[in-house]
Amino acid sequence: MTGSSASGALRIANCSGFYGDRMSALREQLEGASNGSGVDVVTGDYLAELTMLILGMDTLRDADLGYARTFVRQLEDTLGLALEKGVKIVSNAGGLNPAGLAAKVREVATGLGLDVKVAHVEGDDLRPAGLFEGALTANAYLGAFGIASALTRGADVVVTGRVTDASVVVGPAIAHHGWTPTDLDALAGAVVAGHVIECGTQATGGNFSGFVDLFKAGAPMTTSLGFPIAEVAADGSSVITKHDSTGGAVTVDTVTAQLLYEIQSTRYLNPDVTTRLDSIRLRQLGPDRVEISGVTGAAPAEQLKVAVNTLGGHRNQVEFVLTGLDIDAKAEWLRSQLDGQFTAADVTWTQTPSRVGDADTEEGASILLRCIAKDPEAGPLGKPFTGPCVELALASYPGFTMTTPPQKPSPFGIYRPEYVDRNAVEHTVVHHDGTREVIADPTDFVDAGELDPALGSRPSPYPAPSDTITRRMPLGSFVHARSGDKGGNANLGLWVKNDGSPKYEARVQWLAKMIKARKVRELIPEAKDLDVDVYVLPNLGAVNIVIHGLLGDGVAASTRFDPQAKGLGEWVRSRIVHIQEDLL
Repeated sequence: MTGSSASGALRIANCSGFYGDRMSALREQLEGASNGSGVDVVTGDYLAELTMLILGMDTLRDADLGYARTFVRQLEDTLGLALEKGVKIVSNAGGLNPAGLAAKVREVATGLGLDVKVAHVEGDDLRPAGLFEGALTANAYLGAFGIASALTRGADVVVTGRVTDASVVVGPAIAHHGWTPTDLDALAGAVVAGHVIECGTQATGGNFSGFVDLFKAGAPMTTSLGFPIAEVAADGSSVITKHDSTGGAVTVDTVTAQLLYEIQSTRYLNPDVTTRLDSIRLRQLGPDRVEISGVTGAAPAEQLKVAVNTLGGHRNQVEFVLTGLDIDAKAEWLRSQLDGQFTAADVTWTQTPSRVGDADTEEGASILLRCIAKDPEAGPLGKPFTGPCVELALASYPGFTMTTPPQKPSPFGIYRPEYVDRNAVEHTVVHHDGTREVIADPTDFVDAGELDPALGSRPSPYPAPSDTITRRMPLGSFVHARSGDKGGNANLGLWVKNDGSPKYEARVQWLAKMIKARKVRELIPEAKDLDVDVYVLPNLGAVNIVIHGLLGDGVAASTRFDPQAKGLGEWVRSRIVHIQEDLL
């Protein structure tokens, strides 16, 4: 592979952060121009934990499915353009059926009259091994050397199953720069670049708690946000950017937001390298250009993580609207009428906060009372569940109404992480000419001390603040947040705004000193009985928080209002805390 950048850096673009992302993004990345140059590779990430469950459901209906079908439609529109420009395409859209997707891509190419070399990576699917009883899906997270080999052997398109999200970026960088498994710092740097761009426009202002600041700075936020590009250099350092004509912005804060997204400790485990997140350094080089440097890595872990989804049963819900006065009494009466009426195994009630005052609209005077039921079988969740609710329409609280008619029960899944020895997985590349290659496992593995959970965890490395006057203010007065899910755990990253304030370092010390497990439980009362880990990342002016079990059995099974913890960070930013007055 040869890069278009004069510096020798490989320009790797992203066109998808999830299954359902913007369909036009692949064409936008191919047609766009940034600083006078195009891109060398376009990557796409389609495989969230929930997506694997969705694809598993697809295979129950049709065994030939199991891949992201939107990717096929994107290629129908752009494959000729990619070949014309010499741009490689690498995607994990193969999901549970990378061989099927590769065959479909060849079929599309034939229909377009194109000669395309298509390779795929397989071996992640562990269902045939029967290691996990009752698994609908069981996929090991593979590394990047299979992708690299496919590209080195001349593939134009590489599709994979469950590789790590960053691997679709690391693989092209390996092929271009000629890295080996011992180039740990370079691999770690590429993992960081891959992590930043894997979720698409989350690196360019999407889901960013500082979006108001971007508006004030004149960033084109009403234009479709541009998808990110990583310029990966030979030493693994990178510059994150986007095409000039696109919306959004690339700043130290937008990059930090994505860096803190869905991580755990200060060590980020990938199959090829253990990345030290506390070594990362960021620098704004210019408009929409952020440099990532200083990243160091250690040998990878001996085992591979496996994403396992099982069928958890069925669920259904009804949503009652309570309006006006006596809200709590209305809710209590309704629940007392329905107590004992349901045969479902598990019934959960949740209620939005009561409105206060003389509302100007009926909606403003109303709250929602949700009843969510789950059972191993669908039967108790049909008429036996919705019937008693509907029958109360003329016999319960005044103003009785529901937001929707009764719904049919739907199946849900339960996600859990597992781990297997590498000899249980055969990481295999099927090259464009049909030959098969098994990728060798690493020979050196990370020392146990490198994975010590205490690394980077509390206590803070900063001295305690001196006594000073404080004011009660929202935590978000100068703190950004990004939150998300990892199975049943919630991840919450908090960091101090990089706004050029001379108080930046003092604010970082204050944040790192204040945020400890006890404070997290105070800010998030739902976590009062849960295990909480807090890790300090001084280079990023950040702390990363893992709240174990907040999301129950994960997004597909959770009855929580925000099952993926997407809004958790924004809630925490709105919480009132004591802030030293000299920091404001």
